[in-house]
Amino acid sequence: MSKAFTKESDGDDEDDLPDTLDGDMGGLPATAKNYMTPEGFARMRDELNTLLRKERPEVVKVVTWAAGNGDRSENGDYIYGKKRLREIDRRVRYLSKRLANAEVVDPAKRAQSGAATDQVFFGATVTTANAEDKQRTVKIVGVDEVDLAKGHVSWISPIAKALMRAHEGDVVNLRTPAGLEELEIVKVRYV
Repeated sequence: MSKAFTKESDGDDEDDLPDTLDGDMGGLPATAKNYMTPEGFARMRDELNTLLRKERPEVVKVVTWAAGNGDRSENGDYIYGKKRLREIDRRVRYLSKRLANAEVVDPAKRAQSGAATDQVFFGATVTTANAEDKQRTVKIVGVDEVDLAKGHVSWISPIAKALMRAHEGDVVNLRTPAGLEELEIVKVRYV
């Protein structure tokens, strides 16, 4: 078929990337639940509300104003505004899906319920020591809450998998690029 008879797009198709980082649930196995802490859930919900109630309406006003100015092909406000709307809509879809599939787990309830708090589960803040007695503290959180600067690691990360279900005083093996590293669990807290 001649290209003259095919529909030309306005560039939307190339910007319409998958709503997750790698086409699945953002690094989660297909059957895994999207665990989140209450803080992470609230942060994502606030971002979604800001996008829907503040940013998107402001951008729509600018695009509407720019569209009324005439020639849209050379109108920077219109072109940038449409691109920004696509970005906002893509992020809104992503956040909506993640929040809809989220299972909120409050680590503080574990300590309040009287359950053993010396064992590592989702939401635990764990202090470990390596062979050189160098201590490191990590908090096990959901995949959308990872922040290495704060020591927040995903529950599906290698270090979290090595620590899960271990108790204070246990020694676990962490597979690293340099080889196996033994970590002693010094302290487990649920805050």
